[in-house]
Amino acid sequence: MVELLATLVAIPSVSPMGRDVSGPEYLETRLTAWLGEFFTQLGVPWETREVLPGRSNVLARFDSPGARTTLLLDAHQDTVPVEGMVIPPFEPTIRDGRLYGRGACDVKGGMAAMLTAFARLVRERPAGAAHVVMSCTCDEEATAQGVKALAGLWSGAERPSPLLPTAPDLALVAEPTGLNIIVAHKGAVRWKLRTTGRACHSSRPQEGNNAVYRMAEVLTALEQYAATLPQMVPAHPLCGGATLSVGRITGGISVNTVPDECVIEIDRRVVPGEDPAGVIDHVEHWLRERLDVDFEMLPPWLDGATLSDHNNHGWADRLMGQIAAVAGPREKQGAWYGTNASRIATTGVPGLVFGPGSIDQAHTVDEWIDLEQLRQAAEIYYRFCVGL
Repeated sequence: MVELLATLVAIPSVSPMGRDVSGPEYLETRLTAWLGEFFTQLGVPWETREVLPGRSNVLARFDSPGARTTLLLDAHQDTVPVEGMVIPPFEPTIRDGRLYGRGACDVKGGMAAMLTAFARLVRERPAGAAHVVMSCTCDEEATAQGVKALAGLWSGAERPSPLLPTAPDLALVAEPTGLNIIVAHKGAVRWKLRTTGRACHSSRPQEGNNAVYRMAEVLTALEQYAATLPQMVPAHPLCGGATLSVGRITGGISVNTVPDECVIEIDRRVVPGEDPAGVIDHVEHWLRERLDVDFEMLPPWLDGATLSDHNNHGWADRLMGQIAAVAGPREKQGAWYGTNASRIATTGVPGLVFGPGSIDQAHTVDEWIDLEQLRQAAEIYYRFCVGL
């Protein structure tokens, strides 16, 4: 299994996230091809589904005679970019019981553990196991198009697949949870807000209309909105409160030109129970009541789906029993970050998030995973599949 993880880390699969995709490290293409070879060698039915150019989901299926339960195991193929890393990102290194490299923690460690459990099911074919579909999705780190296409297989939005003709009974999504179970998490709505003005030479700024100055008024108001948001939206008992943050700003073409446009990117974290569809309208109404500034809200590129714990506790209890037997007591938790489980849950399928590694190591400059947790996770995944 450690060798398997090292192989996965050594295959770059960086999500572009707005960057130039001409570099050899970008996209999941080579990892997708490797996964196809892996499932071919196992002798199981599998397929790829292209979601975006050069970016595909991979599905494989294990059928267990007499099983009444179908379990979906999902791990995403892509990683975040590697700028600023202080270790070679694609040269997996083992030191002090850890494996270092981009994706080791988020989430190729979880993928390696799932693939190990899946391969063991195929080899041993234990009595009483569930039907298990392994999905390796693309584009999780950016716009989540991979999991949306996956969920579309049973919700009618995509061409049906013989490997997953109906909805699974449960989705277990790999993320670094420290072997705890995430039963609920926030979602994110992300969109751009634009102010416009009139360009002119910076030596006579009075002849123009500075879009950056207009945006400054908007930013001050958004800071006030973010400060009052906890009073407007009740906190979730596991996930905490709703938040708003402005993470990026662009504007102007040169220092000697009064800018005629300024754009910011907004991240609004939604708690379970909120309606993500109303988030942008609420922010816009709040701003227009307080500002005499013309601005435009652009369509969101992330829809704010959350994972609720309203229908997954029974499944979590069964998983917790397997965790305790292998790794000792753990907890049900909520999370502030998002996962593929939320998009699956929007179709009515219960979702749980579980895997090896710590979220504190995800996306870091020296990303690593604890190898003992990796081994424990593989055993837990296997036992859970058999115990259903």
